Amino acid sequence: MKAYEVLIILDPALSDDDRVAALKRISDLVTVEGSTLDNIDEWGKRKLAYEINKQSEGDYLLVEFHADPSAVDEIDRVLSITDSVIRFIITLRDEKS
Repeated sequence: MKAYEVLIILDPALSDDDRVAALKRISDLVTVEGSTLDNIDEWGKRKLAYEINKQSEGDYLLVEFHADPSAVDEIDRVLSITDSVIRFIITLRDEKS
């Protein structure tokens, strides 16, 4: 398995319950196909560099995990159709020693 990280921008208008549900869905999604979740770093609300879908702020999350490439494809597919996710990017990361 390779080390990945995904930076996710959630809709800042989500209620606390919806935000917790989105976090649970993301963590379940990462661990569903034998992948391991390493860390979820919540950065909080930040101003976007430009408006996306008439939003000027976003709620940022950095999720680090180990997964097979096929699992990453599924994570990409599900995040792209999730309404609460404004933007995301999945990248390979260096192994920490």
